[in-house]
Amino acid sequence: MNNQLKVFLIIFSGISAFKLLYFYLLKIYRKSGLNFRNVVVIGLDPTSKKITEIFNTENDLGYRFKGFFSDKKIESNNYLGPISESYKYLLENEIDEIYCSLLTLSQNQIKEFTKFTSDKGLVMKLIPDDKDLYSKDFNVEYYDTIPVLKAKKLPFELAETKIVKRLFDITFSSLIIVFVLSWHIPILWVLIKLESKGPLFFKQKRDGLNGDQFVCFKFRSMQINSVSNLIQTTKNDNRITNVGKFIRKTSIDELPQFFNVLLGEMSVVGPRPHMKSQSKKFILDVENYMRRNSVKPGITGLAQIRGFRGEIEKKSDIENRVRLDIFYIENWSFFLDVRIMIQTFLNIFKGDEKAY
Repeated sequence: MNNQLKVFLIIFSGISAFKLLYFYLLKIYRKSGLNFRNVVVIGLDPTSKKITEIFNTENDLGYRFKGFFSDKKIESNNYLGPISESYKYLLENEIDEIYCSLLTLSQNQIKEFTKFTSDKGLVMKLIPDDKDLYSKDFNVEYYDTIPVLKAKKLPFELAETKIVKRLFDITFSSLIIVFVLSWHIPILWVLIKLESKGPLFFKQKRDGLNGDQFVCFKFRSMQINSVSNLIQTTKNDNRITNVGKFIRKTSIDELPQFFNVLLGEMSVVGPRPHMKSQSKKFILDVENYMRRNSVKPGITGLAQIRGFRGEIEKKSDIENRVRLDIFYIENWSFFLDVRIMIQTFLNIFKGDEKAY
């Protein structure tokens, strides 16, 4: 057995043991009355009624049943009102999960709840008819003998993904800082200072994970100006210095962001971070824009290697960028990250018409 296989088996065994211990301790913790998730049932049928009974009796599952919504008024202390009133209730009462009856709700209602829960960060599970049990987009969970469909977890919802991604980020950014930035910094300090007054690094607040802002580092490529946080760089921008043109063309100006990666604010690969002023505009113009913030922003990404980097000249530019960012989030793999990094490296030498 070679060393790489041994390391893989040790990591895999360690993660598996940790997860088993975690779920065992969590079960004990929940039995003590802590770590509950507030749940609501949407639509009532014989199966969903049994689910509500399980929520009320099985404390170790960790659920606090708040009630159900149904368009058919039912005399019950758990009845919360018609389905149309559920959206407001879900937002105002800190609900964590909703359970929707596929026998009661229409296809359009299911679509509406799917979009609503995705936008608001809620977990949605479906109480199915038998014919729905083997949908490729859902996993089947059982509460006693009652099946419930839960949307399959996306890669970034898995602990394994976060561990692998973070270990790689730490390792790769450390290597870049030691072997590349260590000699780039003194050279660029001289070149940038000789041409224009101002600091070596350009610092700008950007939107990060979950919309939290962080200070993004770049080598300064412009003259000091008062609108750098408001106006995006454009082609033939007269603010850019001669040294700045070179380091932007070769993407050298992005190298200090490996400090952001090491600090855990960014990842090597991910959606590019935007300024708050941009995000406010794009949230209104582009559907699903905020899903980009469900992962750490990256130095490079799938959208960038597909030509959607730099200046956003028309609406289709940001729409395509968001489309590719979401594809990346939903289809992440370690090898996809490697492919994106290799293509980014090749693009530096090949040249990118949007690198200005």
